[in-house]
Amino acid sequence: MTDVENQKPAPVCEASYAATAPAYAPPPYMPPPYPTEPPLMYPQPGSAAVGFIIPEPAPEEAGGSKTEQTTSDPEAIIPSEENELFVSSFEDGKIRRAFIRKVFSVVTIQLLVTFTVVCVFTFSTTVKLAVRKNIWVYLSSYIIFVVVGTCLAISSRFSRKHPWNLIGLSMVTLSLSYMVGTVASYHDTTAVIIALGSTLVISFTIIIFSAQTRLDFTICNGILLILSIDLLMFGFFSIFFYSSVVQIVYGCLGALLYALFLAVDCQLVMGRQKYSLNPEEYVFAALIIYLDIIMIFLYILMMLGGGSKN
Repeated sequence: MTDVENQKPAPVCEASYAATAPAYAPPPYMPPPYPTEPPLMYPQPGSAAVGFIIPEPAPEEAGGSKTEQTTSDPEAIIPSEENELFVSSFEDGKIRRAFIRKVFSVVTIQLLVTFTVVCVFTFSTTVKLAVRKNIWVYLSSYIIFVVVGTCLAISSRFSRKHPWNLIGLSMVTLSLSYMVGTVASYHDTTAVIIALGSTLVISFTIIIFSAQTRLDFTICNGILLILSIDLLMFGFFSIFFYSSVVQIVYGCLGALLYALFLAVDCQLVMGRQKYSLNPEEYVFAALIIYLDIIMIFLYILMMLGGGSKN
């Protein structure tokens, strides 16, 4: 038994066998053998060794182009409503110029209609006498002007809805033209002509000045409101203390006040200062400029009527 046990082969150490065993290269179609060492010796696909920087993938490999730039700001990718409104208001020069042309074209047509009616009511004796007798037409036109003009000034939905905004503006123009013509029929022909010429010169000068000056009249709304209240109270007290001198002073102050209003409204339309109108509000813009010019004409006519000998 002892001899048999001694004849058994001695156990061979695996390490020594691996060292002495011949290394055969695996066939080309076989994958390379995995190492027997612990896996910590080799970095895993998701980890990086110390001091090793993983390069970022190219834009083409990441599914994007080289021109695309990622940002963490969502407003830079998706524009908000405020940005859209700001860009579409008066930043574009073409939109602003088209808005200005549209507004002043409408105002020119309104003034042509109004001053034509004034000339007919002034130079035609038959029409002048007929207008003076039918005061109820004057009152009806006044009611139409107040109702439709208030709707255009307050309701932005009505002033932007085509073609109802143009219909409302036409009604305001015709009713106010009849009212101004009726007022002009009570004055001398010479006074009406002087008032027309003065109004056109003053309005044209103010519009050119508002377009060229760097002064911002749009921030003076509070001052104009105070001056309007003072003028209203002065006109109320002048009823009880009427004289030609008071009428002249009241006409001068009224024409000066509405000349300032015209300067403010022109800058609101042109959009070069701190405040400006929306390009969709061309009907409202034409309405306020038209009313300013008509009020200047009426106050100049009042001033000339107070200074006339008749």
